[in-house]
Amino acid sequence: MTQELGGFAALGLNSNIVAAVVDTGYEEPSPIQSQAIPVILAGHDMIGQAQTGTGKTAAFALPILHRIDPAKRELQALILAPTRELALQVATAFETYSKRIPGVTVVAVYGGAPMGPQLKAIRQGAQIIVATPGRLVDHLSRNANLLGTIQHLVLDEADEMLKLGFMDDLEVIFQAIPATRQTVLFSATLPSSIRGIAEKHLRDPQHIKIAAKTQTVARIDQAHMMVHADQKIAAVLRLLEVEEFDALIAFVRTKQATLDLAAALEAKGYKAAALNGDIAQNQRERVIESLKDGRLDIVVATDVAARGLDVPRITHVFNVDMPYDPESYVHRIGRTGRAGREGRALLLVTPRERRMLQVIERVTGQKVAEVRLPNGQQVLDARIKKLTASLAPLVADAESTHGELLDRLTADIGCSPRALAAALLRKATNGQSLSLADLEREQPLVPTSGPRERSSERPAGSERGEYRERRAPVPLAEGRARCRTALGLRDGVAAGNLLGAILNEGGLAREAIGRIQVRESFSLVELPEDGLDRLLGKLKDTRVAGKALKLRRYRED
Repeated sequence: MTQELGGFAALGLNSNIVAAVVDTGYEEPSPIQSQAIPVILAGHDMIGQAQTGTGKTAAFALPILHRIDPAKRELQALILAPTRELALQVATAFETYSKRIPGVTVVAVYGGAPMGPQLKAIRQGAQIIVATPGRLVDHLSRNANLLGTIQHLVLDEADEMLKLGFMDDLEVIFQAIPATRQTVLFSATLPSSIRGIAEKHLRDPQHIKIAAKTQTVARIDQAHMMVHADQKIAAVLRLLEVEEFDALIAFVRTKQATLDLAAALEAKGYKAAALNGDIAQNQRERVIESLKDGRLDIVVATDVAARGLDVPRITHVFNVDMPYDPESYVHRIGRTGRAGREGRALLLVTPRERRMLQVIERVTGQKVAEVRLPNGQQVLDARIKKLTASLAPLVADAESTHGELLDRLTADIGCSPRALAAALLRKATNGQSLSLADLEREQPLVPTSGPRERSSERPAGSERGEYRERRAPVPLAEGRARCRTALGLRDGVAAGNLLGAILNEGGLAREAIGRIQVRESFSLVELPEDGLDRLLGKLKDTRVAGKALKLRRYRED
């Protein structure tokens, strides 16, 4: 059994946890996992110096799950994360690794979401809470004893938390947790501020340092496109129209997503099939053989289902859903470029996933260029090109073999040769749109953004007003002024980051701050009109996500 489960079983973890890890496709622990898991299992405090992408989430999630008592319906472990996106990612990892342990519940607590469902999950007995510091302090202000049963505390990306101005919030949280807790701190760097926290709040911590490996996939052409989550299937359909591929594997996160995307592709005439963990081994083998011999051209798969898949004719990998970590990304795109061939890997990125894209680029040491999704004209050109390629070989002797039939048909129907040719083309293309207007109606899709280096460029022929962000600001409440910062989703900024920074530096009460709207390239914040200039002066040196806030009054046209 130990041999089957691989290196994770040797670390002394609960067999159900090891089985859940193996279900995700991992068989051997990474260096940070090999070193950190035994230390945390033994109950020691620990400082882990490791970059995102080294497997650090599992390094603390697995031993904490091992030490959780599912029978106790109370908070036992707290993981602090600097951003909402990371908190959600960590919470998802805990849910994945605990799926074979009945009774374990995880709750994510972060700003920008209603507090009611978070409070309900806590009251119902969640054992693990993954939180951003600002929102957790909000909960503590309502229930000072909320964290009284915490036995394990993890500070994930502690250096980022301090950069975002959460030091005061962290001190509040430390005071609310029992002194007997186990504390684990992960940080990519160890500046003096982090060392100060360790000296004050950790007990004889063991120090583990792991350097991230640079991974390269030289023969694979990589690119990414920005899309909204609900545009992914439409984006895939457009890409398939313009990409010249032999065989393709599309990666998604869930079993249901494999079925949904495969069905959408089949409906459009593609030879596609789903591959997920629910598919029996004999059916899986048939799918792979069909992909190898050309009966299938596209397989939509989860990471687990694609393990061991080696088909030389795969020319493209579509990452329809963002992988959970850089290692998964490297494994995915490695399915193409086999046998010395070149391959192409495309990644769809939603605005909230920009941060993970940056992590992938940093860990792999490669830039994943941003390109635009194909527009209607490009799709139309690709369709006409394919039609031309299919008809060109038939033209050479067509007049000698079918000329008389053409004359008879035009006479019988009473139409011109041009009209008859157009009718035959309509039949040959099965009603497929071959005009730009029809195509735009068939595939309405607006790309989220264009390449970074051209983000300020207007599309040819557009008027200035047409290129502004489509959402108009909501009406202002009386006594408030709207202010603008150039920081937005593309900078990895969430509403909670802005709120925390303004509260910490501006000295305002929370209710004094109104609506915060985070857009792609900027954000809008409602602040009190009374004393606004003085407040903006106090905020002039404030930084959010490592960048200057530069908040100023927003004057609408």
